[in-house]
Amino acid sequence: MLTRRIFLRGSAIAIAGAGMAPVWLARAAAAPSNKRRKVLVTIFQRGAADGLNMVVPFSEKRYYDLRPSIGIQAPRAGGGANQAIDLDGHFALHQSLQPFKELWENKMLAIVDAVGSPDPSRSHFDAQDYMESGTPGSKGDGWLNRALPPKQTDSSPLRAVSLGATLPRTLRGDQSAIAVGNLEQFSTPSATASIVEKMYATTADASVGTAGKDAFAAMRMLDSLHDSPTPGGRGPGVFGQGGDLARALQQVGRLIKADAGVEAAFAEVGGWDHHQNEPNQMANGLRQFSAALAAFCKDMGDRMEDIVIVTMSEFGRTARENGNNGTDHGHGSVMFVIGGQVKGGKVYGEWPGLEEEQLYEKRDLAVTTDFREVLSEVVAGQFGTTDLGRVFPGFKAGAPLGLLKTGPQAALL
Repeated sequence: MLTRRIFLRGSAIAIAGAGMAPVWLARAAAAPSNKRRKVLVTIFQRGAADGLNMVVPFSEKRYYDLRPSIGIQAPRAGGGANQAIDLDGHFALHQSLQPFKELWENKMLAIVDAVGSPDPSRSHFDAQDYMESGTPGSKGDGWLNRALPPKQTDSSPLRAVSLGATLPRTLRGDQSAIAVGNLEQFSTPSATASIVEKMYATTADASVGTAGKDAFAAMRMLDSLHDSPTPGGRGPGVFGQGGDLARALQQVGRLIKADAGVEAAFAEVGGWDHHQNEPNQMANGLRQFSAALAAFCKDMGDRMEDIVIVTMSEFGRTARENGNNGTDHGHGSVMFVIGGQVKGGKVYGEWPGLEEEQLYEKRDLAVTTDFREVLSEVVAGQFGTTDLGRVFPGFKAGAPLGLLKTGPQAALL
């Protein structure tokens, strides 16, 4: 038996919040807006990525004392396949992050080190929920949903999009948001769609009816994008090197270039919980991670002037390697901020050091920059948000890091 729930699951769509009427969709599909919007793209590295091996403090002997087996080789004159990529004489990128080097040299990549949540949890699930909520120690709706500007008459029902089967916590809230499993799965038989749409229209549950209306409105718009001659819609072939994340970002790019009204996009990539065999797993994961992000930047071209990408992970790893060629759950990690308006080519944040007395609980990289400091700046810069207390309740940002060239935070510098 065909039900509303089965139909929507098969169409790879999930809706949250209040949406716009199908009449708006028909008008938008017929005449897409040429207005270029600022877009914030958030990437979550689920599993607690090892910041110390992504951005290597190679000038510190203590790093190699703590990691005699899994430490990344320091860069040397002439380079080498397994050597880190020197950034500033103190920090270096993992060799598998080679695609980031061009972004760094073009001043499009900024790194925030020793960053994370002040909450001490080492639970993946709790820490991810806290970070997606933007409220360490408590769980609620999402900071990215709260960060969206107030809905305007020309706001699109695709303004907040997650590439995945379910809507992540960070996009749950009062604002409309949609989870898209795969853009290619939105072509549905018209007869079947009509039957199920009527089931939604006649339901006695108003919230279910609204969700159904929003879902079908979004499907119509996405179907219209399949037929539109969007230039460069598939992106360069290098997307093939970046795995699932690359495929997700490729679809985000298609929506942006189709002027579908995207303002916030979310994607995630798992596989960072390296309790054992970290060197091989890390190399493969970072290779795809950096290839996907570099391909997206290349695909977007000059549109990167309007886009900021920010990456995060729930926490870092222990400073000392364990007995299984891996690391365990830690504290501080690293965030990457990428875009045309980013003041890149610099490592931001206060480096705490790796001596035992400098480590958090004598085992982890300490957090010296709250992740909300980073997010506050990109939210203010991209969305013009001035009421950051609404986005991050109970948090008061300190002096701006200065990550962006424009926006309210930049004006304070």
